Amino acid sequence: MPGTQHHIEKHFTAGNFVRDVVIGMSDGLTVPFALAAGLSGAVQNTRLIVVGGLAEIAAGSIAMGLGGYLAAHGDAEHYDQEREREEREVKEIPEEEMAEVSRVFQQYGIAAEQSAPIVEALSRRPEAWVDFMMRFELGLEPPDPKRALTSAVTIAGAYVAGGFIPLSPYMALSSASTGLMVSAIVTLAALGVFGFIKGRFTGTPPWRSSSQTMVIGGLAAGAAFVLAKLIA
Repeated sequence: MPGTQHHIEKHFTAGNFVRDVVIGMSDGLTVPFALAAGLSGAVQNTRLIVVGGLAEIAAGSIAMGLGGYLAAHGDAEHYDQEREREEREVKEIPEEEMAEVSRVFQQYGIAAEQSAPIVEALSRRPEAWVDFMMRFELGLEPPDPKRALTSAVTIAGAYVAGGFIPLSPYMALSSASTGLMVSAIVTLAALGVFGFIKGRFTGTPPWRSSSQTMVIGGLAAGAAFVLAKLIA
């Protein structure tokens, strides 16, 4: 009809990618920052701080990336195991599975007699039946076959990118105390910006997310610095 406006829905679909970036970047900003601050409280050799920071970034990115890979791989294995179980159950105990489908519809306020035709139709399509049970009974979505590798690379890359931010002032300056001051300013600003952007993507109030991220990073670095001072 003339003048009719078509409603276009826009949904955010990059949740896994953002989740991986958040995990890698938040740790990449915080852990090397805390390490560099701690070393600054114990030594005044910026070269030693940089070497220690680079070693931590390398080790941390590998560990975080491996953790992301194993987590995603574990999710895929869990999905496959649950799907095999559902496929077996629709063959061996179809009546019970049909009752479970009916109960799923009842959770949405649809009476058993109203959903009966749909349940019957699903029972004649085993593949769709299993898909329905996986999604609405178990809350599981088919995993991306490339998810594990993508997650590992994204988390590791974000960790490295975040880690160089607090370490870069020590690379440019010869004084550890000056490097610490500049690193604190730069890193806290980066944490604030990162927290703000994270809040926009995750639905958290951006300014609250920004302040929380800055406080956590600042507390971690402060604790490391004080502890190093006490030990040194």
